[in-house]
Amino acid sequence: MNNAWDVAEATALENDPLALRVYSSRLLGREPSLVLHGGGNTSVKAMVRNVFGEQEQVLYVKGSGWDLATIEKQGFAPVRLDVLQKMAELEQLGDTEMVDAQRAAMTNANAPNPSVEAILHAIIPFTYVDHTHADAIVTISNSAGGEAILRSLYGDEVLILPYIMPGFVLARQVAQLTAGIDWSSVKGIVLLHHGVFTFADAAAESYGNMIELVSRAEDYLSAHARQRSTGEVAQVPDLKALAMVRKAVSEARGAPVLAMLNHGSDAVQFSLRGDVADIATRGPLTPDHVIRTKRTAMMIGEDAEASVNAFVGDYFDYFSRHHTEGLTCLDPAPRWAVWPGRGALAFGVSPAECGIIADICSHTMHAIHQAELLGGWQALPEKDIFELEYWELEQAKLKKGAATMEMRGRIALVTGAASGIGAACVRALLQKGAVVAALDINPAVTTMFSSSSVLGVVCDMTDAVAIRDAVEATVRHFGGLDIVISNAGCFPASHPIEGMPFDTWQQSLALNLSSHQLLLSESVPYLRYGIDAAVVLMASKNVPAPGPGAAAYSVAKAGLTQLARVAALELGGDGIRVNVLHPNAVFDTAIWTDEVLAKRAASYGLSVEAYKTNNILGCEVTSRHVAEMACAMAGPLFACTTGAQLPLDGGNERVI
Repeated sequence: MNNAWDVAEATALENDPLALRVYSSRLLGREPSLVLHGGGNTSVKAMVRNVFGEQEQVLYVKGSGWDLATIEKQGFAPVRLDVLQKMAELEQLGDTEMVDAQRAAMTNANAPNPSVEAILHAIIPFTYVDHTHADAIVTISNSAGGEAILRSLYGDEVLILPYIMPGFVLARQVAQLTAGIDWSSVKGIVLLHHGVFTFADAAAESYGNMIELVSRAEDYLSAHARQRSTGEVAQVPDLKALAMVRKAVSEARGAPVLAMLNHGSDAVQFSLRGDVADIATRGPLTPDHVIRTKRTAMMIGEDAEASVNAFVGDYFDYFSRHHTEGLTCLDPAPRWAVWPGRGALAFGVSPAECGIIADICSHTMHAIHQAELLGGWQALPEKDIFELEYWELEQAKLKKGAATMEMRGRIALVTGAASGIGAACVRALLQKGAVVAALDINPAVTTMFSSSSVLGVVCDMTDAVAIRDAVEATVRHFGGLDIVISNAGCFPASHPIEGMPFDTWQQSLALNLSSHQLLLSESVPYLRYGIDAAVVLMASKNVPAPGPGAAAYSVAKAGLTQLARVAALELGGDGIRVNVLHPNAVFDTAIWTDEVLAKRAASYGLSVEAYKTNNILGCEVTSRHVAEMACAMAGPLFACTTGAQLPLDGGNERVI
């Protein structure tokens, strides 16, 4: 492992211990093989002056919710060191009591909660303490004979301690086992199945010790457990099966989730192991991961729904084996799965959660490969995993609850998404927590939404093959499809029926009608496995109130409305709702340039502003209004409505 310490950068911070702590913490946090997504913690002991002008020693320890890779000074909780050291002398202390006592000992009430390992940091008699869940060390620890290997690697330089759950009990154990030792001869502490601590009075030395100890473990694995690629190629995923798995997992969790596929070569190679059903269900890389990943992976078999049901049943059995009075069973849904021949799936309510789970599982699969080469993957007994998953501090979070966005975990597809109503729909869906496939013929759609929750796809909506590819890309990327807002369209130049250019007629029918039928045809097989599946078709005021010269547009939109009515009849039995919006005079779209607006307003003898509000309510209808209504029609408010047509025009006398 590379030592990334920059002497010049660190020297500039040497008079500010907390700034130096931030610097070295970030070095650790930037290395995924040391810590992942909030894992690990660091601290520094410093003298500070209190409000009475007195000097007191404070432990600045990483606060809850902060990530070492991006931590700032305010991410460290300042706790009075003497209080933490006295807490270590207690015979017993519940973890909730510990958290309360630590918070009461803070010198800044606005700081985050201190790490649950603050007491352990306090009793290690060095200025800087670093703690990581280094993959290499934990991999060896989780292998047959791993403890003996670690002792041979480190000799007397490192204390090797048995696994104890984090918190007061761990701090108490370390205090007892280190009583009377010569700390100057020790570079670190390895907690089996958990991680490694290093320490020193200089930040560079503590960081250097971490890099050295981890490098020794990496070198050992390189020599004795080198992973070799078999050249396996991922099988083409069955997208309907993927959507079925995602729906079943969502139902087990009680909320919509995404199902994001890792079909990289390492994941595929792991999935094709003959013993994968055994090794993937032994336990996590470290117990801390159970909060993110559950204890084991789910194995996906030929029957996707049966696979989920089996996992759920096993989870309830696991809970019944270990629960004690007063515990609330968590949702039994898997967080990741192995799909033989296809790779691995991560299930989460957002791309961020899926990404975290996928990262953890990628490291876990790699570690299992290596541990098997060392003689066998051995995770902690399930009782130890259960105790951390159902830790009283985690159970307390359940009582607080959390507000969730209305469409969190749902998957939408919007056409005509690069401008106007389509772009507004994408933004409205994002604000409500959905992920969105944004389709448009304009290549700008691939970059205009800077969010991992948006998949921009260039698609000509008159091209049947392109539409099929776009729908499949959506399902492959997010795991399914719940909402379709079919919005793409055009407003052709006005022509009377007599003498209308045939191309004008054909182009309008192709985009304003046929493209929507093609999209429905490709989407329905996945919407059948959608969560509260809904389709919103964007028609026009011209359906109930057409005008002269607009035959090509009005006929196509009328056909679209009739298509929606038939679709509502055909798809209602599958729980798919189909509704229609009839917007009018939405002027913040690409076709309404300042020049066109001025010309149209003048033709009615109105100012531009008066023309914009020329409806019964005297209001201006914007793309945002249409987008909000489209989201409402796709949401729970319209859960019992299908086949409806709703005007959005400020009130039009001809329509009314």
